[in-house]
Amino acid sequence: MTSLRCRLVGRVECYYGSMAFFQTIIHNIFLLYHVDLFVSVYKIDKMSFWVGETIFLIWNSLNDPLFGWLSDKQYLSRSNNHSEPPSSALEVVTNRLNALMYTGPLMAVSFVLFWFPWGYPGLQFAVCLCLYDGFLTMVDLHHSSLLADLAVSAKERTQLNTMSSFFSAIGSASVFFSYSVWSKENLSSFRIFCLCLAVFAFLGFFIAANLMKHERTRSLKKSFSYDDSWSSRSDSYDGPGQAVKPGIVTFVSQLSKQRNFIWFTLMNLIQVFHCHFNSNFFPLFLENLLGNSVSSSFGSFLIGISFLAPHVNNLFFLELCKRYGVYTVIQILFSIKLALSLFMFFMGPNNLWLLCLFIASNRVFTEGTCKLLNLVISDLVDEDYVLHNRKRAVSALIFGSTALLSKPGQTLAPLIGMWLLAMQTGHDIFQTSNKIVSLQLGDGEVGPSAHEQYRQGCFNLLVYIPILCAVVQIAVWSQFKLHGHRLRWVKSCRTGTDHSLI
Repeated sequence: MTSLRCRLVGRVECYYGSMAFFQTIIHNIFLLYHVDLFVSVYKIDKMSFWVGETIFLIWNSLNDPLFGWLSDKQYLSRSNNHSEPPSSALEVVTNRLNALMYTGPLMAVSFVLFWFPWGYPGLQFAVCLCLYDGFLTMVDLHHSSLLADLAVSAKERTQLNTMSSFFSAIGSASVFFSYSVWSKENLSSFRIFCLCLAVFAFLGFFIAANLMKHERTRSLKKSFSYDDSWSSRSDSYDGPGQAVKPGIVTFVSQLSKQRNFIWFTLMNLIQVFHCHFNSNFFPLFLENLLGNSVSSSFGSFLIGISFLAPHVNNLFFLELCKRYGVYTVIQILFSIKLALSLFMFFMGPNNLWLLCLFIASNRVFTEGTCKLLNLVISDLVDEDYVLHNRKRAVSALIFGSTALLSKPGQTLAPLIGMWLLAMQTGHDIFQTSNKIVSLQLGDGEVGPSAHEQYRQGCFNLLVYIPILCAVVQIAVWSQFKLHGHRLRWVKSCRTGTDHSLI
């Protein structure tokens, strides 16, 4: 039984991680290029850009809790007895995998729609953003929920997250290749590259979800350490008449009273904003702060490293989490981000190699924190399960609810970033004359003094944002109490009433 369990765990972890790989190879390309594409190539006007981002903000905020509710509303039952046959837990996993089997390929299809012009830029911008984010949300929601559904113990969840980070690191290789084929003047090579990625991800999602589902069907039940006593205890399983199924209003009321959930979503809002700000404005910092001082090959290397290193570092961070706990590791990462940003602020924008190091490390520590947050949300799933005495953990609902207040940071990042850029530099990218609309200031547009002012403004934007984010996050994170004794109590309550699948 032990050897079977080990083989099963390895396969499940591998399939789970491979789905992170297929998501990473296309999502990193989206993050890096979609804003620059519509602004610089499709020449979207300012009003259409803001309208599209506003529509996206509303949709992006609502789709996570909506999909979470549709996925988990049947599991909101409350019961005084949690003795439940393992088959119900397996059914939850099967439903997640069925969703991934179809939404993953559809996400790949929607990704392709960005890179080929097919309509008015403003319309294409809004439709592509909402369509892609809808499928991305379903993929991310069900994949993240599997982390809480497949395991309860911190060790097993860390193993799953480690495998996910390993495959994501491999998937980040797409960024290295993308910069070499990216050209605003001729997008043919870049479009072929994106199409190949989409086809690969389409097939990969479908095959990985099928294999994981087949593995679960074939032998997952054998991995349980239980006997026929389940059948003899089936009379203690609460039927529909004994369960209380709260509606959405009751669930929201319950969630609003969980202080740890509230503090986490506030911290996560800032974190999502900072992550997407770094991704959206990476080309800006690369072009205007480093400029011609670095070759295109070095720029490609720097971008690739900035996307790869967070996943590699996360393997180290996860080891630290095993030793010191997720809360402490995240607290340290916030402090490092603040210290590095203050150091760069005092050093100024004229040290080329320090700038290179800071631009890359800023993404590494910010994204590194993001990679750990699913572990925290999984703990919030456990806390909700215990506090409200649920029959099954509502993983997708909790993950979706945290995104309700957190994901708007994804939309606010380019909007606030461009507004601050205009304030700091006096240059509105939507009003560039004699040039294609661009994040970069053209040589023939203004004199050398204005170029220096623009460069200084970009530097201010580079350092002010992480300083402000880090200060607020450190203050907010200190109020989060789901760690130490509190977390051990929650884990002991859940492991005493539920079963881990791996």
